[in-house]
Amino acid sequence: MIKSRFGYTLLLCALLPQALLHLLWRARRQPAYLEHIAERFGRYAVTAEQPLIWVHAVSVGETRAAEPLIDALQKKYPQHRILLTHMTPTGRETGEALFGGRVLRCYLPYDFPFAVARFLDHFKPACGILLETEIWPNLIHACRVRDVSLYLVNARLSEKSFRRYRRFAALAAASLRELSGIAAQSERDAGHLHALGATTVQATGNLKFDIVPDPELVARGRAWRDAYDRTRPVLLAASTREGEEALLLQALRDIDIPQLLVVMVPRHPQRFDEVAALLEREQVAFQRRSAGQPIAAATRVVLGDSMGEMTAYYSACDVAIIGGSLLPFGAQNLLEACAVGCPVIIGPSSYNFAEATELAVAAGAAQQVSDARAALTAACKLFDDRARMQSMAQAGLEFIRGHQGATARTLELIHF
Repeated sequence: MIKSRFGYTLLLCALLPQALLHLLWRARRQPAYLEHIAERFGRYAVTAEQPLIWVHAVSVGETRAAEPLIDALQKKYPQHRILLTHMTPTGRETGEALFGGRVLRCYLPYDFPFAVARFLDHFKPACGILLETEIWPNLIHACRVRDVSLYLVNARLSEKSFRRYRRFAALAAASLRELSGIAAQSERDAGHLHALGATTVQATGNLKFDIVPDPELVARGRAWRDAYDRTRPVLLAASTREGEEALLLQALRDIDIPQLLVVMVPRHPQRFDEVAALLEREQVAFQRRSAGQPIAAATRVVLGDSMGEMTAYYSACDVAIIGGSLLPFGAQNLLEACAVGCPVIIGPSSYNFAEATELAVAAGAAQQVSDARAALTAACKLFDDRARMQSMAQAGLEFIRGHQGATARTLELIHF
């Protein structure tokens, strides 16, 4: 184990210049990457007088998944403060939007022994909780040395990630065994973790089923839908990734859906201007959500260039195509759509939500298709079949209700 971690640490040191260059590269589009750099090396100004429960959510999706768990932790341990750590500025911004002053926020340091030691010695958490696929060998070992209970929850391991971790099997196994417990999203994920060497794994379900849509955002979306003109079918391209917008625009040229309004929401805010430029080049009449103007009859696309409003976008649309699924990105979270009764169309790449996709399709809440053209064709058929659209919407709501409870099961696992 020591030799494995030692080799891993040497590799990290060798990659440090590249990591700093990566921050500079990302800062070209998102200047926030240059903020709080000291935190990434274990230097912090924020302090807490109360004992801390530390929750790590690397970016936006993990932060949203943490919401029901953080709410439950605050109810069960009112004498503790929550420390919420991230690795990306968008994750940090999402944490601020969701929790405000209810939690402390900072970046988790890079996994250098000196940096994680500073982090743990500064905050002295009573307990640590990592979300989804965050396996950091030096951090995990430092928690074990300091007798800090550390859990991996809502854990998922796709086939792709499983194959990657198997290349470092000894290191992964040793790290997983040093965790106090693991709560996996599914039996499939639990099986992958067992195969990597984990010994304390329980399948507790997916926390994302327990997220309650914000009523204010739902109402905002319903108001948008009324403003869009009820006679127009409205299609959401939700959390699209690089290259998917172009595929959808090509499909829209080939498939004529009368009066169709497309709401296109890129996954990453640094791509808002890039997608706007694409729409201009393609001579597509569009409006930006941020402009706050009434939607003109000639507008074909609304560019969703805002953060924290995905629930509103899902509530405003008749059908959603899930981004990240038309190209091999593994898909974004389809459960958000189901939770507000928005019928789902998802492409062939769904490894990030493999089981959720299978269950949603089986429940009648989603339809999986082969490519962007097939997605538009499926949407067109739904617009012509309102009864089926309503059936899928209701199936989505029932699908979410039927799989809730992961928060309570996860909470039972955590002890400190």
